[in-house]
Amino acid sequence: MSDELSRVIRERRTVRRYSQKEITDELILELLDDAVWAPYHSAREPWRFILFKEEGRRTFARAVLQTYTREELEQYGESAERDYCDNAVAHLIVVAKEEPRPREAEEALLACAALIQNFQLLAWSRGIGVVWKTNEYNWDPRFRKVVGVRPGEKVVGTLHMGYYPLDKLPKPRPRRRAEHLISWHKS
Repeated sequence: MSDELSRVIRERRTVRRYSQKEITDELILELLDDAVWAPYHSAREPWRFILFKEEGRRTFARAVLQTYTREELEQYGESAERDYCDNAVAHLIVVAKEEPRPREAEEALLACAALIQNFQLLAWSRGIGVVWKTNEYNWDPRFRKVVGVRPGEKVVGTLHMGYYPLDKLPKPRPRRRAEHLISWHKS
């Protein structure tokens, strides 16, 4: 595991608690500029990004909270608003143009997933934790309108992020070794 990339892949964790240290706009752009080197099969890159920082986090939180039922608001509203406004220092929405052709739609979705994984690994290597969410609000027209998802676009994921405190990192979950998952065909 002497290879730096292997170390980052194995050490990356989903982080839900962050320090309040700001992530600069320049760093987010740098991470995205590297992450877009994910493979894609079409003639054009299938992704676009919407970023919420600083007071913009309140817009993001309001967009999420308006999708909650009355019961969900009573039960989770206050803690959700606190998480979205005071815990994560940035929210990044990754969107892709909707594609009516099934194969091309799947290719665009998978390319965006590769980009998100690139972003998570790059961020981790810089001390930034990311949680990738695909919650119900991503499909809610009210949320989509407020956050700026355009007609004909699909939300691939919402990334919540911030610098992670080293003393509060989750323990790794065991992974099965490849030798238990592979079927060999050699002849």
